[in-house]
Amino acid sequence: MKVTQCQRILDYMIKFGSISTLEAFKDLGVARLASRIHDLKSMGYSIESETKSSVNRFGEQTHFKV
Repeated sequence: MKVTQCQRILDYMIKFGSISTLEAFKDLGVARLASRIHDLKSMGYSIESETKSSVNRFGEQTHFKV
């Protein structure tokens, strides 16, 4: 049976508690996390998000959702 990107994301969130876009890309090969989260919400999953901030490699403040 083929595992879908949505299932991989669910499994990852269950195991680690959250997922970021970078983690989705690096660990799961999912390039469009926001779209898959939208799909999961449409399927009835309750997924919370939290906005975090960090400094990027250029020293600039950046914000992202986890």
